[in-house]
Amino acid sequence: MRQITERISLNTSFNPIATKIISDTPGRLRLRIAPGNRQAEKIQHIANFLTAQPHITQVRTNIHHGSILINHDGQTGTLAEISATLRDIGIIFAAITQGKTEAATAISNVVIDLNQRVERATDGTVDLRFLLPCGLSILAMRQLIVKGVQLEVIPWYVIAWYAFDSFLKLNNVVVGDR
Repeated sequence: MRQITERISLNTSFNPIATKIISDTPGRLRLRIAPGNRQAEKIQHIANFLTAQPHITQVRTNIHHGSILINHDGQTGTLAEISATLRDIGIIFAAITQGKTEAATAISNVVIDLNQRVERATDGTVDLRFLLPCGLSILAMRQLIVKGVQLEVIPWYVIAWYAFDSFLKLNNVVVGDR
């Protein structure tokens, strides 16, 4: 077993490294490092630390894509051990995105801020994840009442579908799984 040659100093400031699990199959785990942490030294440090673990058989990295492929023994509990090991060296599992532009970030921040304001104004009763599908449902009903069942313009059932679909997606509801 390879010895760890690098020591983690407890006196250094903690800078978490955002990571996302891309794939998890028996004996194999693929991680993606957030773009801001894709320095060769950081990724190599993580790879060296993982290679020293007894339940890990191989670690391969792709610095350009921020990918770390971990092959392990596949035994029960190995993923939990790997996750604990990664947390020990400052890895956090978060939703990261590829190539997010400034405009997309700005719009996301505005929507998040608006959602928080709506939630505060209603004492947590509703938020945009409820109001958007509700508004689309009301629009669908109005369209049905005023225009009737017309196929020349956006029909009521299309708007009703968008209301239903956006509610499911915004609230992470999975239909059919119980």
